[in-house]
Amino acid sequence: MEVIVVRLRLDLGYDGSGFSGWARQPALRTVQGEIEQALGRILRIAEPVLTVAGRTDAGVHARGQVAHVDVPGEVLVRLDGNRPHALGTDERLSVLVRRLGGVLPPDVRVFRVSVAPEGFDARFSALSRRYAYRVSDAAGGCDPLRRHEVLWHNRPLDLDALNAAAARLLGEHDFAAFCKKREGATTIRELQRLDWAREPGGVLVATVVADAFCHSMVRALVGSLLAAGDGRRPVEWPGQVLAAGVRDTGVHVAPAHGLCLEEVRYPADAELADRASATRRVRTL
Repeated sequence: MEVIVVRLRLDLGYDGSGFSGWARQPALRTVQGEIEQALGRILRIAEPVLTVAGRTDAGVHARGQVAHVDVPGEVLVRLDGNRPHALGTDERLSVLVRRLGGVLPPDVRVFRVSVAPEGFDARFSALSRRYAYRVSDAAGGCDPLRRHEVLWHNRPLDLDALNAAAARLLGEHDFAAFCKKREGATTIRELQRLDWAREPGGVLVATVVADAFCHSMVRALVGSLLAAGDGRRPVEWPGQVLAAGVRDTGVHVAPAHGLCLEEVRYPADAELADRASATRRVRTL
C-alpha cells in the first residue's frame, strides 16, 4: 500500500541567544533539534527532518524563518484526538500549532503550519531573504532590555557614510571577500538591497536583501560598513575589499546577536518548482 506523504510549511521565529545555531548538532541545543523533537513527540513519528530557508548561526535570531517537513499523511489524523467528528486539514494544523506552543520552549515559536503547494522547497524555492542588523551608537550603551538583539558600537556612526559605503556593494558579485568558503559552494550572490536607517529611538538598522547568502556574509558586510561609518576607513573601502575577492584581515565579522532573519520571499505557486530547479544550478559570473 502506497504511503501518502504530505509536505508541511512551517513559519517560525526564535531568539537565537540560547541556541548553537539552526542546524542539529550532537549534544548541543539547536533550533532544528528542538522543533524536530517536538514534532516527533506530537505526531508520534521517529525522525522528522526539517529543511530550512536559511541556516542561521549561533546567536542569530529569526522572526520570519520558513522550513518544511515531509510527514506521512496518516499521522495528521492523530490530531483529531477523541473528537466525535473528524477534523478538516486546516483544523488539524491549527491543533498542531497549539500543541507545538505547549511543547516548545519559549525562545522558539511556530506561528503557522500549512500544507505546502506542489513544488515548494523552503530552501531552494526562495526568491530572497531579508535580514536586519541593529546597532546602537549611544554614548552610554544600548537599552539593556534590547541587549540580546542590538549591538552596541562604542563610536559615533555617520548614517550618510554607512549608506555611501553600502551602495558600492549592491548587485551580483563574487562575495568571496565576505564569506567563509565552503567546499563545492559558490560565493556568487545578488545583493538586492543594503541600506541603513536610524529609528526614532536612535538605533541604526541595516536592511540586507539577497537571493541567498553565503556563510557569515551579512555579518562580514556589516563589519566592514561599521568601519566606514565611524571613520576608521574611507567609504570606498568595503567596495575595494569586494573587488579584491579575498578575505581581508581588516574586515571584522560583526557579532551574531545583532542579526535577525526578518522575511523569506517565494514566487507564485506555479513558479515554485522552476525556481527550485534554477537555484540548484551552480552560478558563475
